[in-house]
Amino acid sequence: MEERNRTSLGIFTLLFILISISSFHLLRASDDPDDADDAIFYESFDENFEGRWTVSNKDDYNGVWKHEKSEGHDDYGLLVSEKARKYAIVKELKEPVTLKDETVVLQFEVRLQNGLECGGAYLKYLRPQGVGWTPKEFDNESPYTIMFGPDKCGNTNKVHFIIKHKNPKSGKYVEHHLKNPPSVPSDKLTHVYTAILKPNNGLRVLVDGEVKKKANFLSSDDFEPPLIPPKTIPDPDDKKPEDWDERAKIPDPDAVKPDDWDEDAPVEILDEEAKKPEGWLDDEPEEIDDPEATKPEDWDDEEDGEWEAPKIDNPKCDSAPGCGEWKRPMKKNPAYKGKWHAPLIDNPDYKGIWKPRDIPNPDYFELEKPDFEPIAAIGIEIWTMQDGILFDNILIANDDEEEDSDGGSAFLADLQAKVFELLYKIADIPFLSDYKFKLHDLIEKGEKQPNLTMGILVAIVVVLLTIFFKLISGGKKKPARVEKPRPASKESKAHQSGSDNEDSEKEETSAAAPRRRIRRD
Repeated sequence: MEERNRTSLGIFTLLFILISISSFHLLRASDDPDDADDAIFYESFDENFEGRWTVSNKDDYNGVWKHEKSEGHDDYGLLVSEKARKYAIVKELKEPVTLKDETVVLQFEVRLQNGLECGGAYLKYLRPQGVGWTPKEFDNESPYTIMFGPDKCGNTNKVHFIIKHKNPKSGKYVEHHLKNPPSVPSDKLTHVYTAILKPNNGLRVLVDGEVKKKANFLSSDDFEPPLIPPKTIPDPDDKKPEDWDERAKIPDPDAVKPDDWDEDAPVEILDEEAKKPEGWLDDEPEEIDDPEATKPEDWDDEEDGEWEAPKIDNPKCDSAPGCGEWKRPMKKNPAYKGKWHAPLIDNPDYKGIWKPRDIPNPDYFELEKPDFEPIAAIGIEIWTMQDGILFDNILIANDDEEEDSDGGSAFLADLQAKVFELLYKIADIPFLSDYKFKLHDLIEKGEKQPNLTMGILVAIVVVLLTIFFKLISGGKKKPARVEKPRPASKESKAHQSGSDNEDSEKEETSAAAPRRRIRRD
């Protein structure tokens, strides 16, 4: 008994150490965001949004927002409660957030509790509005600086990142869309969407803490249309000369149709060599009247016309090669050649495909970095055919700390996988059989629900230690009462160490961001 206790204590000690290491990056992200220097705005929706957020009073936006718990959790969020509605709600910031000289992190969570068939679940980061504008007037015309988040309908399936940038020459605001954005996760779990804007014009888009897209704001390969116009454009006044020949091949003018070429010969002719098969029933029709059919009793010849029995296949034809009049089949005409055309030869006058000459673009301008308008408010303005969309943990932060390689993240992910594997093995130990199903349920939640992982790991350790001490103290083996853990990251925001050396452009598979949730499917 003593030997078994020592072995069990060793297992639990090892488990506790592994869990502590694998969860260290989560613990570091669990500080109160209001106490951190890099948190500019944070909304957890722990409290009711009424009085703090403003619902649009525009007639089109009749969708009802609700303060509800996420299904199966104690975590509150902002819920889209009805299908086929337009929704609009906005929160003005105390001070505008500048996007020019330091890293800015935009992050929020979305849980598509009923999936997403057709609709958006994105946020709009509004620039300062015009004089006299009030939050109750928020609608799709309210100008924004950035639109970010999932959108899915028909062929559209993307995590949008759109910026509205003021053209320094024309003074007009132009929408610039991120090319090849990541797709929207298809499950019904909580997902964390993060955009990291760097002062060196870099952009990172992350889903559940994993970098899905890297871009540069000034690259024409990353945004459409590009923020910087091309240096040259086709001359709109340049016209193709009338004698410009774009034909690479032309019919040979010296070719002559051969004398024996018959253009009128048919494609097929009768096969004169064909013979009627023996046993062909010339006098038998292919179809006969159905002998079992009878005229309906309510049939009126004057109103319905003369009644005729329906037709059926002639059974005599089943055993014969054919019935009815025999006709010669058709065969391919060996003399058919079709219309004659002169063969093609290289065109001696070919000049290539014409295009207008390039001229300097009068609208060209140089740009060292985007001139983003500040963020003055956060709004959700969507039209959706889907209910059950839950928004939570909206964050704006300054964070200069990104991981400069994927080694640390990969190591932690691998370590967490080993921790869960070990947990399952421990739950299957015979003397824990009374608690097996409860432990399995907790472990599965930790694997599937990224926003509960840390809390569940801690809860499992507590449960196991409680069971262990009961056993060594001689208590009865009663099923342990498993308390549902509160999400560990609910009142948190992330602060993750590391450094970001953009000049070296080291590969990143994950990037640190405040309140980043770690997800394992």
